[in-house]
Amino acid sequence: MRWNKFTISTTTQAEDFLSAMLDELGVEGIQIENQVPLTEEELEGMFIDFPPELGEDDGTSRVSFYIEEGQEYKELLVKVKKGIEEIRNYCDVGEGTITSDLTEDIDWINNWKKYFSAFSIDDILIKPTWEELKEDASDKILIEIDPGISFGTGKHETTQLCIKQLRKYIKDGDKVLDVGCGSGILSIAALKLGAQSVVGTDIDEACMTSTHDNFEINHLPQESGKFYVGNLIDDTNLQQKVGTDEYDIVVANILADVIIPMAPIIPARMKDGAIFISSGIIDFKEEAVKNALKEAGLEILEVHHQGEWVSITARK
Repeated sequence: MRWNKFTISTTTQAEDFLSAMLDELGVEGIQIENQVPLTEEELEGMFIDFPPELGEDDGTSRVSFYIEEGQEYKELLVKVKKGIEEIRNYCDVGEGTITSDLTEDIDWINNWKKYFSAFSIDDILIKPTWEELKEDASDKILIEIDPGISFGTGKHETTQLCIKQLRKYIKDGDKVLDVGCGSGILSIAALKLGAQSVVGTDIDEACMTSTHDNFEINHLPQESGKFYVGNLIDDTNLQQKVGTDEYDIVVANILADVIIPMAPIIPARMKDGAIFISSGIIDFKEEAVKNALKEAGLEILEVHHQGEWVSITARK
């Protein structure tokens, strides 16, 4: 199979913003190349004897994405270019130019796997399905994940922030709503932490396959979770399926620009006293999200930061 490869010449500062923009446009398989040195933790996680030799970090980065040969991409490129210019308003995107190339048959969907290895969040051990367990995990809560083409290895700061808050607030027997379920990692974490059942939604149908597969990998009964494709913001049929006054915890690891318009419909899904855990919020949009949650009638309980990302926990 051959692919059209499109590469954005940019900066390390803009990587996350561009990745989020491409994800919103439905682009699958984003590749990032830069000269940022690996941390000690990353080197240990890769289990390699000789780390890659990188040049001097000059702050530049290349963000690439692939479109199968024969698929129409002109309209997508117009949207990508518009997205780059919007990001330029608040972030240094550098050149922001797009170059293209035609690649031969490559396994770009799986190449990233060499960078995803087991790691812990407190007493929770998250392990890729293709890696052998390298430590005694008898004292840990084990979650095995193969994200496939869905978002959600647990490595990203936003997912870690959500898992830490789930660890804090979940009680045995809780019902949990996972909005933007991706690979299902937060739903699986919720069940392993004591939730009785989960309901998940995502706009990407591929996430349903990933989630069901990961439930099976983690030996969780499929009946403990129900998952639906759709946009909870404006899909009234989906809102009815999800239910009203149903949930002890709602978690949404999406983006600030999705959480803000979603805020008015979230409280109706929650029981009185229920907890809403939100993340995927870039730091400069923290106040806008807090204001949206307050206007929706929620009480802000906690705000946590990890890198440039923010998690906001609120209560009905």
